[in-house]
Amino acid sequence: MFYEVFVRSFYDSNGDGQGDFAGLTQKLDYLNDGNPATTTDLGVTGLWLMPMMESPSYHGYDVTNYKATEPDYGILAEFEAFLAAAHARGIKVIVDLVLNHSSSQHPWFQQAASSPTSSFRDWYRWSSTIPGTGPGGGTVWHPRNGSYYYGVFWGGMPDLNWRNPQLKAAMWDATRFWLRRGVDGYRIDAVKYLVETGNTLENTPETLSLLEEYHDSVKAVNPNAFTVGEAWSNTAAVVPYVLNNRLDACFEFDLAQSIISSLNAGNPAALRAQLDLVDRSYPQLQYATFLTNHDQNRVLGLLGGDLARMKQAAALYLTLPGVPFLYYGEEVGMLGAGVDEDKRKPMQWTAGAQAGFTTGTPWRALNPNYAQFNVATQQADPASLLNHYKQLIRLRTAHEPLRKGYLLPVAASASAALGYARIHQQQAVLTVANLGSTAVSPTLSLALSTLPAGTYQVTELLSGQAAGTVTLDAQGAFSNWAATLPALAANHTWVLRLAPAVPTATTGALAAFAPKLYPNPAAQQVRLELPASAAPAQQQVQVYDLHGRLLRTARFAGRLHTLDTGTWANGTYLLRIQSGPAVSVQRLVVAH
Repeated sequence: MFYEVFVRSFYDSNGDGQGDFAGLTQKLDYLNDGNPATTTDLGVTGLWLMPMMESPSYHGYDVTNYKATEPDYGILAEFEAFLAAAHARGIKVIVDLVLNHSSSQHPWFQQAASSPTSSFRDWYRWSSTIPGTGPGGGTVWHPRNGSYYYGVFWGGMPDLNWRNPQLKAAMWDATRFWLRRGVDGYRIDAVKYLVETGNTLENTPETLSLLEEYHDSVKAVNPNAFTVGEAWSNTAAVVPYVLNNRLDACFEFDLAQSIISSLNAGNPAALRAQLDLVDRSYPQLQYATFLTNHDQNRVLGLLGGDLARMKQAAALYLTLPGVPFLYYGEEVGMLGAGVDEDKRKPMQWTAGAQAGFTTGTPWRALNPNYAQFNVATQQADPASLLNHYKQLIRLRTAHEPLRKGYLLPVAASASAALGYARIHQQQAVLTVANLGSTAVSPTLSLALSTLPAGTYQVTELLSGQAAGTVTLDAQGAFSNWAATLPALAANHTWVLRLAPAVPTATTGALAAFAPKLYPNPAAQQVRLELPASAAPAQQQVQVYDLHGRLLRTARFAGRLHTLDTGTWANGTYLLRIQSGPAVSVQRLVVAH
């Protein structure tokens, strides 16, 4: 669970009105105090710091020195002290890495612009004329000393020329610099724009190839380093960035938008469709979930100030697969819209002077809602948005299905209810969200799963209430089950834990029936191997989609069978394998 921090706006330690590394260090106990037994901290286990390298701008996305900290935030030693304090609490730290462009004030660019014969000239892209426009017809070629240089965002951020081997070597060196000082990975800004090919400015094969080199460079220093990319595109365009050892994950912008639009519509249809697409598209669940970030209007405003919807949005994305990211202040209902500075206002700590952010004058005016929407006030209110976030994050940490489980749709009898299951080994967590305006008591059905047959105790985790029992058949399915809970109120959510109570198909001879599928994920042929205890009679394998629709059936003799998935669509499948009376359901991921 990551928390996105804009250091300038988080906490000011010296009264100059700007947040800094020392202030961030002082507030680490709010984020995670390092003691799993306490419940006063937020419980996040990762931080993403927006740009913290030297830059002339407030935001830091135009870097002037890739091996220096931003002076407003503190010196390198203060950053390293922050890193050590975070690691001592079990918090990993990734930082923004701007690979696409530098500042126009960077010495590299200053030398490149000084003369066409400069040894740095080819570190950027130059033209004697204006070759064309950029995305949306925008200006991307900017005049300088009789020539034009390429900068997709604005003239102050000239794009780096990744076709130049010296530039590439310098950037890989900078990447290794921070990893060797203990940084745990990177968020890659504007990743889809790295290498242009002719008039194709984004998502080029050369960009994808470059990221494979980047992966190797990073993992050589720290094999466990985590990389997440900002490829702000539709889902289909994002997926290639996490394939072939490129990035570990990418932000799922379409999913974030579908959560917000479905909540505002009071109808789960858009979110249900996007979840289905996401699950079919990412073979290894390699996506990052979030609601909004520093480039978008803050989510409380997008949801019309409705705190019930805010709580429901949190419950949705924190119970879904993927790596969740929380934008600072979202947990207390900060507002922000319009120019970027107003989406990145100072953190609201208290109802006191300057919201407890600084003893001086804040670098940007505070939100007017800080008197009610702040950490201190909400910590004291058990029903607050902040305490709701704390509870959800603790539940995600405590229950493996919420961190590791694969996703299955759960059918709900009420049209306004969205249901899905996260399944890991012999446990499951079901989320049921009522997006409508009236209370519902839905019956729930799960068409097929890898859960063993048997009776399961059901507990609603948010309230701690017992919700009855449910019996799963040999296919790990149940139909028209109703929780023994009061009606599910409008914009409220159940998080239901299923724990085995009375297994019926995991003892005796049936327990030994555990077929193997390999390779998994598969690109072409899959070998199905039955255990030695399998009955000598004819065997059968049935292939289902995640909605329980039968796609194909094959019968075979003996313990071995080969499936050719070459014509199957990418996605996740459930295979019901039967040998005599023994039945097992296995999950197979197909990724060509």
